Amino acid sequence: MSNDEEKSVLLSVLAGIGLGAVIGAAAGLLFAPKAGSETREDLKKATEELKSKAQDIAKEISSSAEELVAKSKELVETTREKVQQAVEAGKRAMAEKKKELEAESEGVEA
Repeated sequence: MSNDEEKSVLLSVLAGIGLGAVIGAAAGLLFAPKAGSETREDLKKATEELKSKAQDIAKEISSSAEELVAKSKELVETTREKVQQAVEAGKRAMAEKKKELEAESEGVEA
C-alpha cells in the first residue's frame, strides 16, 4: 500500500471516529435526564468540539491534497523529461542509421 493510500485510509478512519464520537455524544446528551439549560450547554460544547475536530480534519485533508498535487507535478515533470530524452535519443539513432544507409547506398552505386 502506498504512502498516499495509507494517509487516505487514516483520514477516513479519523473522520469515522470523529463522526461516531459526535453522534454518540449527541445521543447521550439528548437522552440524559438533565435540565433543559444543562442540555443546551452540553450541546453547545459538543457543537464547538465538533467544529474544532472538523477544522482539524479539513486541515489534514488540505495538507494531504497539497502533498499529492506536489508529488503529481514532480512525477509529470520527471516523465516529461524522460520522454524528451527518449525522443532525442530516437532522433539521434535515426540520423545515424540514415547516414549508415546513405554510405551503404553510395558504396552500392559505385
